[in-house]
Amino acid sequence: MTGMQPPIQAQDIRYAYGELEAVKGISFEVGPGEILGFLGPNGAGKSTTIKVLTGQLSPCSGRALILGRSVHEHSAEVQALIGVCFEEKNLYLNMSVKENLDFFARLFSLKHFDAMPLLRRVGLADRAKDRAKNLSKGMKQRLMMARALVNSPSVLFLDEPTDGLDPISSQAIRQVIREEAARGAAVLLTTHDMLEADALSQRVAFINEGRIVALDTPESLKLAHGKRSVKMRMHGTQGVREVVVALDEADAGDKLRAAVADEGLMTIHTEEATLEAIFIKLTGRRLEG
Repeated sequence: MTGMQPPIQAQDIRYAYGELEAVKGISFEVGPGEILGFLGPNGAGKSTTIKVLTGQLSPCSGRALILGRSVHEHSAEVQALIGVCFEEKNLYLNMSVKENLDFFARLFSLKHFDAMPLLRRVGLADRAKDRAKNLSKGMKQRLMMARALVNSPSVLFLDEPTDGLDPISSQAIRQVIREEAARGAAVLLTTHDMLEADALSQRVAFINEGRIVALDTPESLKLAHGKRSVKMRMHGTQGVREVVVALDEADAGDKLRAAVADEGLMTIHTEEATLEAIFIKLTGRRLEG
């Protein structure tokens, strides 16, 4: 192992459930301090890939490396270095909020662990003594996020961490994700929420039917696959109308100058392709489905 290796490496990973090949030769890397958004519809292979990378599933072929270590050859060592927050809640419901974190700290053999700073980060300090079963869905997910950080992991795997949550809980979890990346953790974020991925990720990977169909920064994908345009609302004798000027057209400059000089101009703003639109263009499928 060298210190220069990316914290997360997927090397031609394949996995099948019986006759169904769910992951078909996926390769990517995630660098320190990077958030990689893994976008795709349900059933595309996102969760299977993350389970291979976290050692829950053994790949049919290919290699999963965490901080240069083979996940399946050094399982215990890898588990001590990663944090995982899955969509499924697997908290100890009869334990208190604080006891859930204290218990995991003992599993990691952490001495002098103090749960309260983590609980403050996720907005649960005032619920520390409450049983986990009495928390709302959003609070349970925030506790799951806090639990994933008990061991100050160098690598974070987040599987749909804000799916179906209220805006306050979603915002709290997104802030923690940004803070962990700023600390230097490599973050793999699987999601079908294009807005979340766009807001959080330095790069995004589109996965469809077990294959990565695009991997780049959101900005580069939008430039490569989208159409740049400006939308204007104009007020005239016929009422309010919308005018869209494609910036790649030869006469775009003349049209914009004419619109700006028009006294009927009400609003003007640029438009760019969304990740959702690009995914549909590349695969013919929506991210949600």
